[in-house]
Amino acid sequence: MGTVLASITTSLDGYHAGPDDGPGRGLGVGGERLHYWVFGGPWTYDQESTGAPAGEDAAVLDAWRERLGAVVAGRRTFEAADRWGDTNPWGLPTFIPTHHPEQDPPTAAGMHYAGSFDEALAGAREAAGERDVMVMGGGDVVRQALAGGHLAELHLTISPVLLGAGKRLFDGTTGEWELEQLGVVQSPWATHLRYRVGRPTR
Repeated sequence: MGTVLASITTSLDGYHAGPDDGPGRGLGVGGERLHYWVFGGPWTYDQESTGAPAGEDAAVLDAWRERLGAVVAGRRTFEAADRWGDTNPWGLPTFIPTHHPEQDPPTAAGMHYAGSFDEALAGAREAAGERDVMVMGGGDVVRQALAGGHLAELHLTISPVLLGAGKRLFDGTTGEWELEQLGVVQSPWATHLRYRVGRPTR
């Protein structure tokens, strides 16, 4: 069985979304800047980006795709992204934890609601087989994966942005985790950090 990794982007001051995130404004006010690296440069909610990652950023994404067999994505992230236009952006089995799995389930091929994070992760691990599972956010599902001791790796992308407000990734987490740095990649738009996650020995 493969490992479980989490991947998420934050601002330099620790926010994974700006204020008032939601449908049509998935990363909150000013949050588009977090994902300049994904689209190869600036974009806005008002004008759909036609750009693509390049250089070091594209290489980071390609390295993830080579490993992955399934994805876990948060319900709020799914809805805030307008359900990704009823497409499956990864082309992989994707599981979305929700308290109401019976309501308006995804229609895109390979996408499924699950009744809890644990159920979503179990489904993703079974679907992935020997390949890895990526927990992609939002912050709540990443924190659940960390708190449950499920993560083998944390991939944290830092965008050179100060949002000042919004949703902090690590609010409410404890300091009991040991992080071993595995690698760092820098591009004009972001710094990609990769850590092995473990509990300290006592």
